[in-house]
Amino acid sequence: MRLRITDPTAIMVDREVAAIRAEDATGSFGILNGHADFLTALDISVVSWRDMDGRAGYCAVRNGILTVSGGKEVAIATREAHVGDDLDELETVVLSRYRERGDAERSGRTSATRLRMRAIRRMVEALQGGPAEIGL
Repeated sequence: MRLRITDPTAIMVDREVAAIRAEDATGSFGILNGHADFLTALDISVVSWRDMDGRAGYCAVRNGILTVSGGKEVAIATREAHVGDDLDELETVVLSRYRERGDAERSGRTSATRLRMRAIRRMVEALQGGPAEIGL
């Protein structure tokens, strides 16, 4: 079956494989040739596969969507991917970096939301004849 992993800038993996292992919110699962059509959202995790000659391959993904089509095509679209041969490195270094970035993005969104809410409150106060100062 054909495995294709893409991020916004590149095709990271495009090869024939014998088996695939991935992880979503419900846990780890495997895909073999002939699998039923399938769609799931992936967590930050490592996708692994076995090439046709039995060699293992790995790709760390930062969330994403996995689809199985016609039992022969598996496509993963992810925000960020890193292909590597060393599973331990991918699990420790790359996944921790993905989680740190996710935490930083959440923190930034929270700060921006707080700033917007504060500005809206000030505008409402000004429109209702509340406090005269409009400083943020």
